Amino acid sequence: MFKNMLIVGCGLIGSSILRASLNKKTSKNFFVYEKLKKNIREIKKINKKIIILKKLDNKISDMDFVIIATPMSQYEKVIPRLNKYLSKKSLITDVGSTKQNISKLKKNSLSKSLDWIMSHPISGSEVSGPKYGSKSLFVNKWCIIFSDKNKIKQKKLVNFWKKIGSKVIIMDEKVHDKIFSITSHLPHLIAYNLIKTAQDFQKNQKKDVIKFSAGGLRDFSRIAASNEIMWRDIFFNNKNNIVSAINLFIKNLKSFKKNIENLDDKTLRKKLVNSKKVRQQILNLKQDIAKPDFGRDQN
Repeated sequence: MFKNMLIVGCGLIGSSILRASLNKKTSKNFFVYEKLKKNIREIKKINKKIIILKKLDNKISDMDFVIIATPMSQYEKVIPRLNKYLSKKSLITDVGSTKQNISKLKKNSLSKSLDWIMSHPISGSEVSGPKYGSKSLFVNKWCIIFSDKNKIKQKKLVNFWKKIGSKVIIMDEKVHDKIFSITSHLPHLIAYNLIKTAQDFQKNQKKDVIKFSAGGLRDFSRIAASNEIMWRDIFFNNKNNIVSAINLFIKNLKSFKKNIENLDDKTLRKKLVNSKKVRQQILNLKQDIAKPDFGRDQN
């Protein structure tokens, strides 16, 4: 597909793209720009073909495909290097979780001669770093692409994500940010807040309650173990949509509180039953498996 492919930032997502791309032979040559020494050590273990770049300089002038996989707060530092050294033949994409901010940044800072078509692979984990990357991370997972006037390069990008296993859909950036404020960003924020609440409860009661974590707290703790820099960037960059989602959540939480205080059996059970329907819908869409999980496999 490509001659020279460059991944800028090679943590969990970047290294998974690298592994999948090596496996599917999406490029003749593979380059990585990564600053953390511990990450570089892990990347070198993946494949001897990988070329590590110490700088984004004239060595990137021959790259025909560039994937930015750093935290979004680093994009502003990367763009001037791309402007200076990349050829107009290059295709740029990113894997950021919010898009209106990136669209604005592209418009204001990216050279008009360069093509950056945004991507959002809906894949990930609470762990971070190239040690945990997987060539199968994107298999049968959605990747959202955002429409671009350069249809030839857009098609190339779609074909790339399909090649490494993704299901691809085109979406408007405003719609994207609203949808994911509910389906991804708010759940993570709730997880962080729930763990904070458990910590506060433990401190106030002066009892060790964390060791008695049931399935609910355990599963929320997994989500709350996600990379703090990435999630800070997401919360700040999708601020308005997330605040609206928080307000709706608070409204519904108050309604649940009222049902419980009033022992309103009918209304509460109706809400609980309707919630179960969403779980079944997720299973029907093959976004999860129905296998019971009464505790993580210890073997």
